[in-house]
Amino acid sequence: MNKQPKIGLALGAGAARGIAHIGVLQVLVDNGIKIDCIAGSSIGSLIGGFYAAGMDLNRMESFAYEMNWDLITDLTVPKRGLIAGKKVKEFIKILTKNKAFSQLDIPLAVVATDIEAGEEVVIDQGLVAEAIRASISIPGIYVPHEIGERILVDGALVNRVPVDLLSDLGADIVIGVDVGDDSSRKKINNIFDVILRSISIMENQIVKHKSVEADILIKPKVGHVSPQDLDQAEDCVAAGVEAAWKMMPAIEEAIERWKVDVKA
Repeated sequence: MNKQPKIGLALGAGAARGIAHIGVLQVLVDNGIKIDCIAGSSIGSLIGGFYAAGMDLNRMESFAYEMNWDLITDLTVPKRGLIAGKKVKEFIKILTKNKAFSQLDIPLAVVATDIEAGEEVVIDQGLVAEAIRASISIPGIYVPHEIGERILVDGALVNRVPVDLLSDLGADIVIGVDVGDDSSRKKINNIFDVILRSISIMENQIVKHKSVEADILIKPKVGHVSPQDLDQAEDCVAAGVEAAWKMMPAIEEAIERWKVDVKA
């Protein structure tokens, strides 16, 4: 029997632009690329968590097209954030079937940021919905999420595309998906724009000093999509599909090269 490499997939942060991850997953599945482990940051943890919990990609795509902020927004008195986050957590619990990490179809690691300690936190135990709720907690927008004694916010602040986590999960080949590059000028209309744009600028500065070290890096062209534009989901999925198809020859080559190296 031909030995196959373990494929690790790192899904990066990028708010609404991360819907492109669905298109990338569709192409990988259609080409018979089995994902053996996933690491996710922010929106990447959301899409990765849904997939690891067994959610069908066609259903995921349909949800993305129907999604709007009203479904996941519960405004609160702005003490530590504008959105309480209870609605979005319930939404995540339903779509992950309220599974614990130990119950997932595919091993998953989720990145969040300890806002008090200023350090990266990797979550791979407990309820998946709790971890994802922490990882998507955009500072200033979502109330930080508490797990144990830690107060956690968006994983994008410390690790936009968490490829480094996949070696611990046993990956032989690491595929990264970066949807966060946003160098174009954006019009600022409200507080959400201010916060999201500020984080995007910060992420881009971090990436200049910390490159994404993946065997294969897929970069969907979604820079034209504002982080809060859920109504551009179709464009994002299409961009993910296009970018993944372009990288399929490189992915197949990496797999064949690994097989040769194993036999040597």
